[in-house]
Amino acid sequence: MLYYLLFPLAEVWSVFNVFRYITFRSVYAALTAFLLCLLLAPPIIRGLKSRGIGQNIREDGPDRHLKKAGTPTMGGLIILVAMLTSIGLWARWEYYAVGVMTFALLWFGLIGFWDDYLKMVKNQSQGLIARNKLVAQILGSAIIMGVIIYWAGDWEYATCMNVPFVKQPICLPPWLYFIIGMTVIVGASNAVNLTDGLDGLAIGSLALVAGTFVVMSYIVANVKFASYLKIIFIPGGGEMTVVCSAMAGAALGFLWFNAHPAEIFMGDTGSLALGGVLGTTAVLIKQELLLLVVGGVFVAEVCSVILQVVGFKLTGKRIFLMAPLHHHFEIKGWSEPKIIIRFWIVAIMLAVITLSTLKLR
Repeated sequence: MLYYLLFPLAEVWSVFNVFRYITFRSVYAALTAFLLCLLLAPPIIRGLKSRGIGQNIREDGPDRHLKKAGTPTMGGLIILVAMLTSIGLWARWEYYAVGVMTFALLWFGLIGFWDDYLKMVKNQSQGLIARNKLVAQILGSAIIMGVIIYWAGDWEYATCMNVPFVKQPICLPPWLYFIIGMTVIVGASNAVNLTDGLDGLAIGSLALVAGTFVVMSYIVANVKFASYLKIIFIPGGGEMTVVCSAMAGAALGFLWFNAHPAEIFMGDTGSLALGGVLGTTAVLIKQELLLLVVGGVFVAEVCSVILQVVGFKLTGKRIFLMAPLHHHFEIKGWSEPKIIIRFWIVAIMLAVITLSTLKLR
């Protein structure tokens, strides 16, 4: 919105020329989302506490989690409001990628909100039935992929993907690319959700992935950088940098209150929404496979659950003491802050490796 209001004034006052630059708007999108989280969180935390909307703790989980019972949840609302406001202020809406990423944020956020609402307000411990939740996620991802492929039209790279460490992208039949894209979006949404089990673990890791996507979305939208690094150039994709910056800023702002010991949890409202945006961004910037690297912490959490279930059904024995993976280390006796910080360290190293793949081809 600010671009449309203030950039035309550059003809009179040259200072408003800054609004044409993606870097300028990205920085302030991050700052806006960060500050909004700091402003919104305290009253929302008080409001949730006054209404008794607090986290229910599983009895079969680690004993140390029992003391977290009653901590306000549904804090993802803070993230959604901060991101939407920041995107509305700083992004240019004529680029379809902004609309697609915003749709992903709202669609998956609504699924998470409904799940949290049933659990916390209606006291339905199961929340949204898993089957119905998955159907809603698949439907949302199908809409997103349909729009992406339709909008690409006859573009030669419409159904292609960059491959880490490889110079040439791989191009797939539309139906196969559609399925892979849906899998990436739904998988990312659920992966962040599964990781959200310790104070600050998921949101801190997500901030690092979002920061990495800020760099990558800027590079793929710059024809010179893309050509030099031999990756697919995304015409008009620079506005994704603004959205990713807003996500990174909101994540850091929420982490301020979600750091151990957490004052609020983001719940499915936040985790499903942010994961959905991550997956959508990976598809838009043609880095679907690279999401497996930069989001390695989330991938490990999902794989630990899958291995635990499959292993137990096949052998009757558990591979991990408890899944997802962070609970395994809790049962082993690691302190919660140690697990969180070590997972963050891994996330930082994965971000470095991800950025290195741009040159190592």
